[in-house]
Amino acid sequence: MTVGTTLLPQQQHFDTPAQAFDASKLGIWLFLVTEILLFGGLFVVYIVFRALYPEMFHEASHHLNKVLGAINTVVLICSSLTMAMAVDRTRQNDSGKANQYLLMTLFFAACFMIIKYVEYSHKFHEGLLPGGNFTFEAIQHPKAPLYFSLYFMMTGLHGIHVLVGMGLISWILIRSNKGHFSSTYYTPVELVGIYWHLVDLIWIYLFPLLYLIG
Repeated sequence: MTVGTTLLPQQQHFDTPAQAFDASKLGIWLFLVTEILLFGGLFVVYIVFRALYPEMFHEASHHLNKVLGAINTVVLICSSLTMAMAVDRTRQNDSGKANQYLLMTLFFAACFMIIKYVEYSHKFHEGLLPGGNFTFEAIQHPKAPLYFSLYFMMTGLHGIHVLVGMGLISWILIRSNKGHFSSTYYTPVELVGIYWHLVDLIWIYLFPLLYLIG
């Protein structure tokens, strides 16, 4: 089977390319289920402690930057749109446009991480840190470090997933530039797109839970 100018080796354990594609999609969905379970556990911990200390969660949330959080939400939504357009352009044999959309997705992802760096820097400067490192005196509740432990754990784990996504997008961008994808073979592009949409979806849950509860 040829894709663009590249000869792709036939995978012997699949009878047809369509079968290989279906198996790949099943694999990515099973992987994403494990990711949902991972974040789901953190969400359960969040719900339990919020029910135990509602006043503390309400007070601590006021010390998060809602404007930066909202900007990051818009940035990730835009990145999901450009990622979807990259998949669509690849399906239409328009690798030039697909590469542009992949670059835009990388740009939005980098913007997200830069904004998150600004947020983290402010938290470190103010002493809004997890556990015994918490030194912020304006919050008197003794359990306030717990909130910021959850904040850093949940947003930090999400940030790691964003970095992984940036690496995957860079990988398919390099391959796309080499002509590896077309309307007859675009499985890696679609799978990375599915992963990226999940990363965006998780943030859409994190933003109101952490930033807007006050």
